[in-house]
Parts: sequence; structure tokens; C-alpha cells
Amino acid sequence: MVDMTPRRNVLIVLFEEVLSLDVTGPLEVFTGGGSSVGDTKAYRVRTATVDGRPVRTSSGLLLTPDCALDEADAPHTLVVPGGDGTRAPDPRLVDWLRENAPRAERVVSVCTGAFLLAEAGLLDGRRATTHWALCTALAQRFPEIRVEPDPIYVRDGNIATSAGVTAGIDLALALVEEDLGRDQALAAARNLVVFLRRPGNQTQFSAQLAAQTARRAPLRDIQHWVVENPDADLSVDALAARSGMSPRHFARAFQNEVGMTPGRYVDRVRLEAARRLLEDTDDCVNKIARVCGYGTPESMRRAFVRSLGASPAEYRRRFQPLTPA
Repeated sequence: MVDMTPRRNVLIVLFEEVLSLDVTGPLEVFTGGGSSVGDTKAYRVRTATVDGRPVRTSSGLLLTPDCALDEADAPHTLVVPGGDGTRAPDPRLVDWLRENAPRAERVVSVCTGAFLLAEAGLLDGRRATTHWALCTALAQRFPEIRVEPDPIYVRDGNIATSAGVTAGIDLALALVEEDLGRDQALAAARNLVVFLRRPGNQTQFSAQLAAQTARRAPLRDIQHWVVENPDADLSVDALAARSGMSPRHFARAFQNEVGMTPGRYVDRVRLEAARRLLEDTDDCVNKIARVCGYGTPESMRRAFVRSLGASPAEYRRRFQPLTPA
């Protein structure tokens, strides 16, 4: 039986110094996810530049587009990648996005592609994200955008923005699952040897990257000890005693040097430890909750729902590695 689902046109914008993986990641997902019964495809993926000429990526790879933007068919999904070329974008590209992006059913940006959407006024009044290192810059440059630095992708209406580089794959897989169902998304993920997809509100980076490293050795030692012992008593009083400081002095010094309270740091470390055990082991939730310091599975469930929008069981289901076909 042949799948008669109408093709969805996917148009990927190219420009000088685009990041190659921002382009090829979503392209491979839509191409692989679109494979259906027989020879039909659910997606027709095309690339285009402003003038139809080839461009070089930030790594020097030469990309030849299918056509010029003005010659492209109206897209169902418009993908705007990032890269060094977004720092001083071609005004013609920004003008084209301003005029044509609203006609697409979905608009997707990867990494710093969000800056191109912002330049075109498409993110005004919306929630959005980009690479974690540039979220502050996006918020300062475009104060009318509600920038969310933590999620790997954010959807607001028909516009979706994703975090750095590989997050574009996660977002594309989510869209394939939405369009064609879980089985097609699984097939695309299996072909690319990646997880089905990370939940969109999963944080972009680990607790250790999110936090600063303390200047003073006693506080650095505490940071490392917390990571190695998530099941220990990690109260402020206990950590202060371990560092040889009073609780009040410890809490103030930790906040100043690490950039977050001890409690917030502990929460992030425990959540990250639990996530990794859910991803990498078959241990039951009860055991993971215990070894990660949650005490009870319910405490761990609340932490996951609050931070990731999914229960531990749902997180494991979405993030567990796929078995070979």
C-alpha cells in the first residue's frame, strides 16, 4: 500500500558562512523521516540562496543550492540555520524572510538562525531560544523577545527556535513525529543513530557548564564533592561544615563565586545524575531516586516534571537508545 500523504515542502535557507550541521542535520531528518511505503516521500526538501549561487559554510564546505529564494516553491516548513553569517546578514535575506516567512505554515530556526528571524521582526512578542552562549545577546539586542536560555527548543505558535547545532536535529525529529507519527520519527532517528529526541525543555547543558567554577579551593572542592556524592546530605549546613565555613558565610560565598545558590546547584546536579542513569542503565526508578539523593520516587518525579515537563518514565521512553532495526 502506497502512502498518499501530500508532500510537505521544506525549504532550507543558505547563506555565506552558514554552519553546515545546522543545514544537514534537519535536512537528513526530514529526508529520512519522510521515507514512507513504496517510493513516495512525505517531504520535499530544497535549499536556496538569495541569488541561487553556491555559498561556503563557516568550515569552508561549498554548498550548491537548488535555486534562488524567489524561485522556490512556497514552503510548508521554512528552516533558517545559523552560523557566522548571521552576525552581519545580507539585507536581501532579511527582507525576503520578513516578506515570505509569514506565508509558511511553520518557521524553524537552528542556533543563531534566531537572530535572522529577529532581524526580520518575526520573533517580536514571542518566546524563543538560541545557543546558550548567545541568549543574553539575543535578549539585549531584541528586548521585545522573551528569550528562554534553558530549553533545547521553544515553540511559540507556528515559529520554533532551537538551541545550538545538534538541537536542530531534536526539533526536526519532533516535527516529523508530529506530522507522521512516532514510527516514522523512530525510523529517522535509527538511521541517524541518535536518540528519538530529547524533550524540548531539556536544559541545553550540564550543571557543571551552567555554573561557574568557584575561585577558592574549598568551594571548588565542594562543587566536585557534590557531583560525586549526590546521595549525601547536601544541605547548606552540611556543606558549610565540610568547607569549614559558617552556613551564612558559605551560602553567600557560594552564590557569589558559582553564580547560583547551593540549593540550586544541588538540584541541578541531582537532576543531571538521574537523567544519565535513566539514559544509560536499566535501573528502576526507585533505585535511581535513592542513589541520586531524592529519597523517594515521588520527589524525583516532581523534580523531573518541574524542570523537564516529563516524568522519569516518560523521559526514559523518549531518550532511551534505540535497538537496531
